[in-house]
Amino acid sequence: MSDELATTEETVSADGEYKMSVTAKIDEVGPCKKHVTVTVPRNDIEHFYSESVSELGGQATVPGFRVGHVPTKLIEKRFRQELSDQVKQRVLMESLELIAEDNDLDPINEPTIDIESLEIPEDGEFTFEFEVEVRPNFKLPEYKGLKLERPAREIADKDVDEYLTRFLGQYGEMEERKGAAEKEDYLELSIKFEHDGKYLSEIAELVVPLRPVLRLQDAEITNFGELMADVKTGDTRETEVEVSGEADQIEMRGEKVKALFTVKSVKYIQTPEINEELLERIGANSEEELREEVKNILERQLTYEQRQSTRSQVLDKITESADWDLPETLVAKQVENALRREILEMQQAGFSRQDIQARENELRQKAISSTRQALKEHFVLDKIATTENLEVQPSEIDMEIYYMAMQQGESPRRIRARMVKSGMIENLEAQLRERKAVDVILEKAEYTDTEMKPQEENKISAVARAVCPSFAGSAAEEETEEADEE
Repeated sequence: MSDELATTEETVSADGEYKMSVTAKIDEVGPCKKHVTVTVPRNDIEHFYSESVSELGGQATVPGFRVGHVPTKLIEKRFRQELSDQVKQRVLMESLELIAEDNDLDPINEPTIDIESLEIPEDGEFTFEFEVEVRPNFKLPEYKGLKLERPAREIADKDVDEYLTRFLGQYGEMEERKGAAEKEDYLELSIKFEHDGKYLSEIAELVVPLRPVLRLQDAEITNFGELMADVKTGDTRETEVEVSGEADQIEMRGEKVKALFTVKSVKYIQTPEINEELLERIGANSEEELREEVKNILERQLTYEQRQSTRSQVLDKITESADWDLPETLVAKQVENALRREILEMQQAGFSRQDIQARENELRQKAISSTRQALKEHFVLDKIATTENLEVQPSEIDMEIYYMAMQQGESPRRIRARMVKSGMIENLEAQLRERKAVDVILEKAEYTDTEMKPQEENKISAVARAVCPSFAGSAAEEETEEADEE
């Protein structure tokens, strides 16, 4: 399918500015991808060339001539390359802007143009081509009056006690375990991975709590708890693990790998007493205030779980008809972006770094399929936000950063600076806009309350490491490292 765009024959727009008369042939070349062929007539090239010569002539310094009085022919000869580059830049910029105005391309990313290879001819028209990924064109599904189930439960004192114990653990001291390892003890390990009897990779140093499952970025060791039961310093263990079917290293997807563990030490955390010194370190005035803050965190997590449950139902319903394809290149580029947005939402809800790492590793193991679904959800929610005229206010971003800072024990200023540096501030704004779109749907939905299942015991140890050595780093770990550097 192909469309043609041509500007009007007028060379001056209504506001008196010069308007080009380019033509553009637009072809669909794949899912959400357009191929654009642009033709720029000679009169447009000559216009920008004359403009550039005039501007350069008024600024150039040439021996023997006063500024502004250098002959045009000398300017053209002496600054030939500068003029060529400037004209090319202006022609490209102006023609791309005109195409965007006159034709609804709605690009997702910058168009792929090899500018260095383009040369404007000395005579005749100038033609260049590019491909651009665009937003899918689809009919918005009905999103008002959805019937949803809403899980609910009460936060009990027992829940506060359990979370407080885990929370205080980060302020405790590590002690050597003299006997066999017990549940939730910390194992200092090294792991070697072999494939078909040959060395594949190694994790030289790793400290993880002893739990039933060890989740790496591209694999899970589901028998980790049984495998490492009762180990002591110096013990070795081995097992087989299957690499994820969506691992970064394509040739290793689904392959069986032998994992050889060496236990360097076994330690446990001596939970500190809640005293005046500890309360001051945490930033609480009393144990009652600390418990109240923990309850607030648990309530935010409960809200997150409720939102995730109802959001999942909403997204299933509104993306049911989203049968349009997305280009693999777009999905691949958005994997890290999707991960960062998920991490942001969990940080805002007050989850621990270990919980966030576990979720990140889970997503990495099915990165392509989960990102494809997340992108479809984004496009639908973005269109709903546009339809409902939803915008994010600076004060709303400030509030989210405040909650994240409070949970992580940092100042809002440092959190904001780190997010701006990493580019996550844009993710936060997009995430808040999507949340508003979901809220609009939820406000107009019909609910049936159901009993929420009690929180399961944490069974997963998650680490920012991988079986395959070429796997990307951890988004959650990058955040931690940047915080440590400041």
